[in-house]
Amino acid sequence: MQSNFPDLPQLPLAGYNITYSRSGGTFVAKILAQIPKILGAIGRERRWLREMQARHRFDLVISDNRYGLKIKGLRSIIMTHQLNIITGLGMGANWLMRKLHYRILEKFDACWIVDVQENGGLAGKLSHPPRIPSNARYIGLLSQLRSSATPPPVQNNSILILLSGPEPMREMLEEKLFRQAASATDYHFHIVAGNPSGAARTRLPAHITYVTHANAEELATTLADAQLVICRSGYSTLMDLAMLGKKALLIPTPGQSEQEYLARHLQSQGIALSRQQAALDLKQDIPEALGYNGFRLQGYQSQPNELREAIDSMLRQPGHQSA
Repeated sequence: MQSNFPDLPQLPLAGYNITYSRSGGTFVAKILAQIPKILGAIGRERRWLREMQARHRFDLVISDNRYGLKIKGLRSIIMTHQLNIITGLGMGANWLMRKLHYRILEKFDACWIVDVQENGGLAGKLSHPPRIPSNARYIGLLSQLRSSATPPPVQNNSILILLSGPEPMREMLEEKLFRQAASATDYHFHIVAGNPSGAARTRLPAHITYVTHANAEELATTLADAQLVICRSGYSTLMDLAMLGKKALLIPTPGQSEQEYLARHLQSQGIALSRQQAALDLKQDIPEALGYNGFRLQGYQSQPNELREAIDSMLRQPGHQSA
């Protein structure tokens, strides 16, 4: 955030401090065990917002899945793409979670669904349930990147490895991909480790370059050059790929049901290849992934971004007093 917006003031807000398992089989159980900690964090962020509002007098709050950022007397919007929560525990558990989820979402002045409404959008059934919350609207895809009317030509043997997500899974995937990339000398690999506080690798093979992280401008350049992107199937990453119309090899975080669903969904649509982390074999998977259509045929890039209009609409509503 600071590298992308160095001139904007930033107010530190503690995260939920969720810890993740090293095994996909225990992923859901470990998350469920931390529900009391998550509820405590929601209460703390609500108190934090009261203190910040008394000091700064905000006109509007827009939060990305932060359920505590709603207080009386301050218009607040929550953004999400995941109305249907896939628990991995069956349809009954999914239905109950959606019911509880809607109760929270409908307490906000508006719920913005970060997806296009038509044809199942990018997130499929995650963002297109039979009924959306009463305060919800689709606002299209959001990305830190911008598509080009005439995309630059890609480098035919350039592979971008884009790492992200929680530890220790991020580090485990990096180690596996680095080992396999080292022996796949037919390609040039550029690794963006997604670990700003980490140390850069040294003694790299000639066909591998490595950076710990990249800002929006740097990421746009490396994405544009890449023939294929190897990455997790997290939604923010997928929106960036859709914006630039890339081909991808998706490796969902083991046990993270949302990412597993998104990867399966996009593979079933012929957009990108999905591989489980344990079964990953770059020498076989890269040629297969290049045979998929990629995002460029789906038309996501041409969807209008409704974010500005949605903000203006909220601020124009009767009863709003500008600070």
